Amino acid sequence: MAKSKISKLTILTEFEVYQSAKDLSKKDAELLLEAQKMVKSAYAPYSNFQVGAAILMENGKIIGGNNQENAAYPSGLCAERVAIYYAGAQYPNVGIKTIAVAVKSKNVIVNEPLSPCGACRQAIAEYENKSGKPIRIIMSGEKGQIYIAKSIESLLPLMFSKKYL
Repeated sequence: MAKSKISKLTILTEFEVYQSAKDLSKKDAELLLEAQKMVKSAYAPYSNFQVGAAILMENGKIIGGNNQENAAYPSGLCAERVAIYYAGAQYPNVGIKTIAVAVKSKNVIVNEPLSPCGACRQAIAEYENKSGKPIRIIMSGEKGQIYIAKSIESLLPLMFSKKYL
């Protein structure tokens, strides 16, 4: 019996790393500030983990969203999808340029950037594919460094898209 050859695939991804919000461009810092404001009105009585998102649309509008939990856990929505779906409903033909995500936990201090969950990554991928343009993603914790991904592909390599349907 012949041995099959096994090969490995290495996927590298790249992020811009900023030491704090004061190192960001004025526009990125303002968008992150909007996401941080959205954190404050998140409804997270079960996890005590609040997430805010702010989206910069191609038309210059900023759309905010935050996580909305529910006692029937799968019924809640993440901040990123709340904002993305609102943007898609209100501005169906306008692309998304950038999404900023901010977090706060009532249980621990989040001192590193956190990225969108898998479901949110797939939702971002859908809107990136729809517009045909990359969506930048700004990620932050409560303090510490800030990461910026140039596109969802940095967070979701080998992503599933409509080209497979």
